[in-house]
Amino acid sequence: MSERIITVKGTGNVSVNPDLIIITMSLTTSRFDYSQAMERIAAKTESLRNALISIGYEGKDLKTTDFNIRTKYDDYKDSKGDWKQKFAGYSCSHDLKLEFDLDMKRFGETLGAISASTTSPQFEIAFSVKDKNAVQTELLERAVFNAADKAAILAKASGVTLGAIRNIDYSWGELKLYSHTKTTFNEMVLEERRPFLMNIEPEDIKVNDTVTVTWDIQ
Repeated sequence: MSERIITVKGTGNVSVNPDLIIITMSLTTSRFDYSQAMERIAAKTESLRNALISIGYEGKDLKTTDFNIRTKYDDYKDSKGDWKQKFAGYSCSHDLKLEFDLDMKRFGETLGAISASTTSPQFEIAFSVKDKNAVQTELLERAVFNAADKAAILAKASGVTLGAIRNIDYSWGELKLYSHTKTTFNEMVLEERRPFLMNIEPEDIKVNDTVTVTWDIQ
């Protein structure tokens, strides 16, 4: 006798206002000598950190996300016309992240401090949320409720009764909780080295997730 079950996929949707600004920065340098490369990247990092401390951040607020130093080689042709490589020094990169509450005045001060540090970092700006667990919890609740609503409709239309839940299938994964709002500043703007005045209202963060639930039916 075949099992009497019903399996339904539920979808949860959540829209939330961003309350967190994330600035990711990358400092790079190249030197022929290893010690000089390390000294230079350390000086750039210290300059950036001090600039942020000067407007009220703590040194520990600037977090390292990646540090990399690698050898460089240049291609050249020898006297026989064959391609060769020769050592060209060291390339070093230091990726950092700064997170703070969404506040446009603070945002402008922070960009001004970064530009005033003279380190010329490459950086990206994202708008996110602080309590990511709360968003994921709400998503799962809505997905399960959605599955239950669908299952109830299908059961009623089919003339059967829902029994106990047999199985819940969910693939845990990291939610990308970022607003689609983009901000871009070219080098000439950054060279002004002053606080930025702006009034940005980031787009709401919209995410969805799914869960599959199986019920016994009677």
